[in-house]
Amino acid sequence: MWALKRVGAPIPSPDGKWVLFSLIEPAYDEKDQTVDLWVVPANGSAKPRRLTSTRAGESGAEWSPDSKKIVFSTKRETDEANQIYIIDIAGGEAARVTNISTGARNPRWRPDGGAVLFVSSVFPGAMNDDDNKRLAKEKRDRKYKARVYDSFPVRNWDKWIDEMQTHVIVQELVDGAKPKDLLAGTKLVAEKGFGGRIGSGSDDIDPAWSPDGRSVVFVATTDRTSAAFAETTIQLYSVSASGGEPKQMTSENGTYGKPAFSPDGKTLYATYETFGPNVYNLTRLAAIEGGKARILTGSFDRAVGGFAVSPDSKTVYFTAEEAGHENVYRVAANGGTAILVADNEKGCYTNLAVPAKTDAPVLFLNWDSAANPPEIVRLDVRPENAEKFLTGFNEGGLEKIDTAPVKHFWFTSKAGKRIHNMYVTPPNFDPKKKYPLLVVMHGGPHSQWRDNWGLRWNYHLLAAPGYVVLLTNYTGSTGFGEKFAQDIQGDPFLTPANEINEAADEAIRLFPFIDGTRQAAAGASYGGHLANWLEATTTRYKCLIAHAGSMNLESQWGSSDMIYSREKNAGGPPWESSKTWTEQNPIKMAKNFKTPILVTVGENDFRVPLNQSLENWATLQRVKVPGRLIVFPEENHWILKGENGRYFYVELHSWLKKWL
Repeated sequence: MWALKRVGAPIPSPDGKWVLFSLIEPAYDEKDQTVDLWVVPANGSAKPRRLTSTRAGESGAEWSPDSKKIVFSTKRETDEANQIYIIDIAGGEAARVTNISTGARNPRWRPDGGAVLFVSSVFPGAMNDDDNKRLAKEKRDRKYKARVYDSFPVRNWDKWIDEMQTHVIVQELVDGAKPKDLLAGTKLVAEKGFGGRIGSGSDDIDPAWSPDGRSVVFVATTDRTSAAFAETTIQLYSVSASGGEPKQMTSENGTYGKPAFSPDGKTLYATYETFGPNVYNLTRLAAIEGGKARILTGSFDRAVGGFAVSPDSKTVYFTAEEAGHENVYRVAANGGTAILVADNEKGCYTNLAVPAKTDAPVLFLNWDSAANPPEIVRLDVRPENAEKFLTGFNEGGLEKIDTAPVKHFWFTSKAGKRIHNMYVTPPNFDPKKKYPLLVVMHGGPHSQWRDNWGLRWNYHLLAAPGYVVLLTNYTGSTGFGEKFAQDIQGDPFLTPANEINEAADEAIRLFPFIDGTRQAAAGASYGGHLANWLEATTTRYKCLIAHAGSMNLESQWGSSDMIYSREKNAGGPPWESSKTWTEQNPIKMAKNFKTPILVTVGENDFRVPLNQSLENWATLQRVKVPGRLIVFPEENHWILKGENGRYFYVELHSWLKKWL
């Protein structure tokens, strides 16, 4: 499973003749792994061919406006940091176009092809690269080592937040041109709360050229320092390509992302999520007009994933989750009803892209399922949805693996909700035999179990020794409407856990091949929180597995990299009277702990920090419950390194075998 090749997102050329993508050829030893750029004819008339072949991997690739060249970011042998390179589609060596000390990533061509923009993390106050070099030397020469903060947050995902800022930089493609930092010296970046869009370790500002190439649109926040007591808004800004003070384009109480102009250059689109009393709100598709968002998907009760505008600028295509799948929809550019374009009986469409200069709407996407790693597919919308796979890198490898498609069932909970479930059977499945049941709980909580490929919690690897794996989309899951996801607020564990237990009962009732006397439950992140809640509230499972799970809601609030959303979910801070902090907090119920539990955690996890697993372990030892603690010193919220992942599965399977 680890060695199967990993196909990246499709990047169609503007003329619609080629599709560019990255391909990872994995290896357990990272020095043997390759990450290269490949191209394939968009009509599927020939097999993919490799475009680059170097030790360093490429990222952030984009086509030139004339579809003849490709720009990307990489760190080659003589580079001290990532730089921007350009390669001709016809072949030849890539040419480096930047040499900036702070590194360069996410390049974007100017519409006339005469320059590229990129982003770089620079020192506050630096006006140029010489300033950055000087400030970097001063930092290296300090006699002391200390992190100093005057506000929250101080950490993000797996990194301590430092003083560096993400800026937009323009590089003219002429000899002797120096990079120009468009944000250096502006009042915007001098604001204490300035920053980019932070997520799972990232801090980016999603820059996009205006259609005339005279300005750049990007996203940023100026209230990051309010993150301990309020939502952090992310607004759209525009800055002249020649420099100057950025202009704020929006001011709503929400967050924008992924700005992109229509091919005719008349409309700016972006994703938008409003803020309010709820922790979760749907991500909508918005057209930005007069400093405000005109919502195109207001009547569509699903969150927008990726989107792309048709060549004639009259239609916006987008993906959205639906009951374990991700489908393709469209909406008129002036708004209206979202219409299903392509759904999935199995699998998910992701990474939607549309060429800007083709006559008819042709969509390029990744498609994957729980039994198929992602490949690139072409979808011709007219006259009918004709689907054609352009890549098939893993066909030979998949033949060696017995991976049955996931199956679905629904039931109505005791509280009257319709609950969606998937299940996976083990290799060499015989319906006349009896198999133990492994209940696996997804993280989030605002995500869903999907019929998609993954390695962190691969359904078939979990099932491999001979287990039926049950995957329940409990209250709080996405893909079932905004209210269904919001209903978890103030009720983080009780209702979801009841639904998970009821789903196990229903699976045992429906499927005679499940041995109801042998059940186990496992989860990571929020799923790990639920595993600890099950430890406190039931003895139905023979054993449990909790990766990156919260044991104590109060101490997680105080040590996590994000706290305000946890406060909103509980109905107030820990020192106020909300019952959630005490009545739905596993550590408060430790006297009930009886089930053997495997506890695993990455030492660099700042989302559900190490202290949660240590508190869990101390509690288990105190109440004398059988357990095992595994700490991965090099990992963050997820176990990502190949050998660590292999060891994790060995330990997980050994734990299940011992108790089942």
